[in-house]
Amino acid sequence: MDEPETRITMSNATFDDPHPNYRAAKRASGGPADGRGHVAVLGRERPLVLDSGAELSPFEVAYQTYGHLNEAHSNVVLVCHALTGDQHVANPHPITGKPGWWQSMVGPGKPIDTERYFVICANVLGSCMGSTGPKSINPATGKAFGLSFPVITIGDMVKAQAALLDHLDIADVFCVIGGSMGGMQVLDWATRFPARVFSAIPIATTARHSAQNIAFHEVGRQAIMADPQWRGGAYDHDDHTPHAGLAVARMVAHITYLSEEGLTAKFGRRLQNREALSYGFDADFEIESYLRHQGITFVDRFDANSYLYITRAMDYFDLAGDHGGVLANVFSGARAHFCVVSFTSDWLYPTAESRAIVQALNAVAADVSFVEVECDRGHDSFLLDVPEFHQVLDGFLGAVARKRGLT
Repeated sequence: MDEPETRITMSNATFDDPHPNYRAAKRASGGPADGRGHVAVLGRERPLVLDSGAELSPFEVAYQTYGHLNEAHSNVVLVCHALTGDQHVANPHPITGKPGWWQSMVGPGKPIDTERYFVICANVLGSCMGSTGPKSINPATGKAFGLSFPVITIGDMVKAQAALLDHLDIADVFCVIGGSMGGMQVLDWATRFPARVFSAIPIATTARHSAQNIAFHEVGRQAIMADPQWRGGAYDHDDHTPHAGLAVARMVAHITYLSEEGLTAKFGRRLQNREALSYGFDADFEIESYLRHQGITFVDRFDANSYLYITRAMDYFDLAGDHGGVLANVFSGARAHFCVVSFTSDWLYPTAESRAIVQALNAVAADVSFVEVECDRGHDSFLLDVPEFHQVLDGFLGAVARKRGLT
């Protein structure tokens, strides 16, 4: 029996200040006071139909741009962010004040050269930095949607981005690029909208989540839901939020972004500001203090319900799921020039996952390059200053730019 169709009618999403220094930090960064950057209200005439069957109308997408769009609209680079990323790729973050999360990669003279390309990054659907999600206000109640917000998928995120490009009068993109969950969006883009993607760079990613990936996410979700302040997802965003559960979820996830070699080199078994063991449960070791810091600082900028929704979207991701489980079938209509990148020390999405993508592309005679970058810094290597990785992207983008006729 078919499920009845559900339509969610949205008001303009609101954005609460989750940090006492939020507005001051935003003023210092020179952006708008609400920290979202540009915001497009979409779906008024054509609702966004989600994979669940629910519809969003209207919905908001918050985004940032860098560089200048050329006359032919042919120099667009769409950057897709990861689970806890956002649209602030190369500008100071409005909450933390830290540099953009990919400032080493995006900017004048950098591999994604903003003197050559027009760069767009949109906050994904379901997130908490201005795009519509569980933190958005339900006009029927005047309160945040919470768990009444429909479950979303990676495909839904991509469809929302496509609606944004339509709104901006951009027919296709020179390149779509992203790492981790961003890489999942890249793969979905290249297969869902093959005519709109000239080149695609999926980095440190997978074509579907493994049992281990799902398991780590479930631990994080359970930590959030076990926090008494979660209140079934109906917590007060101003005064009572499940910070403890969200911090633990972040700590668990952050371990998966690192590598044993990297952790040993950076921390080993060194003690934190002490000469001897405390024989208690304070942070005796540097690695304990580091993880606690990661958890504490994370809750200032992220929403617990958004974490539930986005991790669920990642767990649902299975690119070949509707194609008999045969990955090559998914890529049969792909037209893009692909560059697939993995890192030797990434055990979250190991090189074998990237090789499976490359083999599927080769099976349909797609134009694909593959590079495994040697680096001991784990999954998060794509966010760090890794010269070989930067050289790979610089070389590939330069080559496909010439094919595109960009100078």
